[in-house]
Amino acid sequence: MTVTAWDEPAGATPRGTLVVLPGRGETDASYARFGTRLSADAYKVRLVPVDLDDLTATRERVEKVLADESLPSPKVLVGADTGATLAATLVGEVAADAAVIAGVALPGSTADGTWEEQVDARTACPVHRSVLDGDLLLDRDALDRPLPWATVELSAPDKPVLVVHGTADRITSAAAATEPYLGAADARVWLVEGGRHDILNDVSHRSVAATVVLFLESLKLGAELPPVLVPAGAAR
Repeated sequence: MTVTAWDEPAGATPRGTLVVLPGRGETDASYARFGTRLSADAYKVRLVPVDLDDLTATRERVEKVLADESLPSPKVLVGADTGATLAATLVGEVAADAAVIAGVALPGSTADGTWEEQVDARTACPVHRSVLDGDLLLDRDALDRPLPWATVELSAPDKPVLVVHGTADRITSAAAATEPYLGAADARVWLVEGGRHDILNDVSHRSVAATVVLFLESLKLGAELPPVLVPAGAAR
């Protein structure tokens, strides 16, 4: 399986590496907008295909990318749907510095119905809907299938984590996705009002991407995630 790459603009100094783990049925087409946007901010982006039938091989591919010394740190796992589940469970075990968990999938997180109903559960963004409809390699039945994990126990690792989830996600409830991280010192948890399951590619994709960039820039300052911006007059 081929790793897809988006790189920083010519002449820019790369600020870190994002290792993107896509969700069920998705191809690199679903992340072209995200990869292009984050690479424009000088982050190298590497999309690693996820094989839910061979999680051992998937982990090996992730570890190979993380071990690539030509890729700058911090190295951050970014996952969506089952990719988010992988990012959440792997970040404490592999050589990643942090994780972004966007629209995590948990056992029972499926979307049955027609293709149109599944797209509606994924996103309200008309541009992303057209990407999904036009992607001939996308597995349209993937969201109907159960996850490869019988149980998933989410917990905040001893590494920085950004959790982003939509309040209107019909595939995984916002409460189930965010509760394990609330109050954790190294976790930043954000809910997107009205957001659906493909939260990196929903109508608020610009705000979500900006939130990811702020998390990355904070991570650059330290693992304790010091704020990049503070209100004027705030005590120091």
